[in-house]
Amino acid sequence: MSEALKIAIIGDYNFTYNSHHATNLSLDHASEFLDLELNYYWIKINEALQFKPTVFEQYDGIWVAPGPYLNPFYLSGIFRHLLEIQKPVFLTGECFKYFIEHLITANNLNPFGEKLISENLISGSHFDRINVWPKTPLMEKLYQNCSSIELSATRYSMYPQLLEELVGELIDIEAYNQFEDPEIISMKTHPFFMATCFCPQISSTRDLPHPLVYTFIKLAAQLAGLDSKLQE
Repeated sequence: MSEALKIAIIGDYNFTYNSHHATNLSLDHASEFLDLELNYYWIKINEALQFKPTVFEQYDGIWVAPGPYLNPFYLSGIFRHLLEIQKPVFLTGECFKYFIEHLITANNLNPFGEKLISENLISGSHFDRINVWPKTPLMEKLYQNCSSIELSATRYSMYPQLLEELVGELIDIEAYNQFEDPEIISMKTHPFFMATCFCPQISSTRDLPHPLVYTFIKLAAQLAGLDSKLQE
């Protein structure tokens, strides 16, 4: 293949964080499984904030990695740009909450300044086991041959009225967890803009790439017009 897939990873990379190392490995797993040449580039949060949408268009897909973030407030400006482009976008880990908060602010869903999202319900820096319950046909298909148990260092509960407003106009809930909180969401008006509260990259392996990472990369390759022998 003459051209490599280009994936931007937005995050403050630290090799000591398991989720960051696993992000790189999961992309390697997916590219090997799909027989794709893939290059990925870590971009710091403060650098990505300076990008215009046209800069993001140079990549075939964008992944906002888990934190910690040096300045998470910068994420809102980045989300605004990513929602304007038609490239596959994938968010994992604690940026899930920051993205929900961005949607609340951008759509004026909290005029009285109420607390609509809990703090992280997982204490410490360890990963908890989360049971993912697919809600949509797509998620049911992706998890058909994959364990529904995921690992997460973050979990949030949302005010029910907030969920009603978000689902009515903006998002689809793709899966819940065992606590009946949203675990995977997607944007209604975007070809692939998906956010997971857990870290799918943690459970990805060379023999079995995580289906969400696999799907993200496969769609990025298809939209880029790369003619590798993609597996169905």
